Amino acid sequence: MALDAVAISAITSELKALEGGRIDKIHQPERDEIVIGIRTREEHFKLVLSASPAHPRIHLTTSAKENPKTAPLFCMLLRKHLASGRITEISQSGFERIVTITAESYDELGELTTKRLIIELMGRHSNIILVSGDGRIIDSIKRVDESVSSVREILPGGIYEAPPAQDRKALTDFTLEDELDLSRPVKAEKALISSVAGISPLTARELIYSVFGATDIIANEINTNRAAALKLAVIRLRDTVISGGFRPCMITDRASGKITEFSAVPIAQYEGMAEVEYYDSMNTLVDAFYRKRDMHERLRQRSADLVKLLNNHIERISKKLDILKRTIDDAERLDDYKIYGDLITANIYRMADGMKEITVQNFYSADNEDVKITLDPTLSPSQNAQRYYKKYNKAKTALTEAAKQAEMSRNDLAYLESTLAMVDNATDASDISEIRAELAAQGYIERRRIEEKRRKKEASRPLHFISSDGFDIFVGRNNTQNDYLTLRFANNSDWWFHTKDIHGSHTIIKLGTDKDVPKTTMLEAAQLAAYYSKARESSQVPVDYTVIKNVKKPNGAKPGMVIYDGYNTVYVKPAIPDPVKKEL
Repeated sequence: MALDAVAISAITSELKALEGGRIDKIHQPERDEIVIGIRTREEHFKLVLSASPAHPRIHLTTSAKENPKTAPLFCMLLRKHLASGRITEISQSGFERIVTITAESYDELGELTTKRLIIELMGRHSNIILVSGDGRIIDSIKRVDESVSSVREILPGGIYEAPPAQDRKALTDFTLEDELDLSRPVKAEKALISSVAGISPLTARELIYSVFGATDIIANEINTNRAAALKLAVIRLRDTVISGGFRPCMITDRASGKITEFSAVPIAQYEGMAEVEYYDSMNTLVDAFYRKRDMHERLRQRSADLVKLLNNHIERISKKLDILKRTIDDAERLDDYKIYGDLITANIYRMADGMKEITVQNFYSADNEDVKITLDPTLSPSQNAQRYYKKYNKAKTALTEAAKQAEMSRNDLAYLESTLAMVDNATDASDISEIRAELAAQGYIERRRIEEKRRKKEASRPLHFISSDGFDIFVGRNNTQNDYLTLRFANNSDWWFHTKDIHGSHTIIKLGTDKDVPKTTMLEAAQLAAYYSKARESSQVPVDYTVIKNVKKPNGAKPGMVIYDGYNTVYVKPAIPDPVKKEL
């Protein structure tokens, strides 16, 4: 993530359009996040202010979050001081990661007052602070006392002081007379960040790449000419920021399809390893980026209990399988027990009470070698023979039961690991709800009537894609949908795809009237099957494919568990292929 001072400068320059607007509504959907509705003459905007330690930010948004029924205290305070107020200025403080929103509003006595809402976007030290016209802190979304910070307290009634200035030259103030400290044997990007304030590691690497064509450069190995070229690159970036010549872009990893970073300036350092998508607006870019990041984080939090439950069951069953394996290994001696009983019976005339062992000839062996048999001296010879026969029968029963239990445990383990893969690949909250309901139906968690009613009302459908050749491709979101797609939705002649020996979604090519499926569509379906599997992060994944008539579900098998034959295998890179369109 690259929300550096450069990105904040780009965002703030666009937020200037809100100056003169009226603050319409104020909500606090999260503990550390504020959403402000602002109405201008032209339209209505929603401004997000987040002091999240992981994702601090400020930007316009088009999405809506559910708000608590009772507004938090800080939200009510902002409503009291800022509601119906007019925004007079939105500015970036110096070239820091601090944005100040200045607003005029009337207090309870009818007097016009000026307030400042200061958003400090500094990682775990991020905060949203309401300050009065005389510079006193009214309150903040995170109160900071001396137990938290001995350098700077943020408490109601105190005088607001900006964070301590950095001992570096701000990018916007950097000139040719300033020097870059390239004397240390560290990566050039680290040296650049230490010399110029306001740039992120991504931006620093891009500056280095623009000069060297690579990013893994060591600072003290840079010669004088290259150092001068690097300084010129910094000057060019400075001029871009001052002139507002931003080109917002999103970076997506080609291998995994994951959005990794964004930037206010063009990025070329990843070459063919990443896809760079440009946006017309920095606010639109940041909103799209964080919407996906937030969705992933909320899904992670919502599914945390499921992941823990599944991992606990997987661990328990794995331990059970280890015990069953030892039982089976021990039971493999059962034939020896029967032979010992027979040999004792055949040699009972040679035995006397109180013997601890006997050596006899093993007539079951081709070589008739001698075998030593341990005896219980408290038992008679015939009782010792019966003891080995009982051990034989017990081991035989244990072997049969252990084999049965091991097969059931392996099936349970495969189902749980498959379900865990579905949780990892979930794309929205309904996916998690349906997986939870599926686990409840299988007896792994307690049923909840409310959730079941909600599930019936909000049941999701399998993912639907259109291939580059126009064929419908469907992908299951969970094991229940996998069963539906394979056993009920698909026809016998439709194509079925699944990662080989890897847990993942069932993928179907629906043929319709056209039975001739082009190779490109087959490869696209295989890529989707690999992408929606546990092997999403791999570079080459084996995917089996066959027609539906070759896929069968064993009696009593858990959801999503099938067997198949008559298949072929193709190796593909997991991805949502570029020409493929996702249908909503």
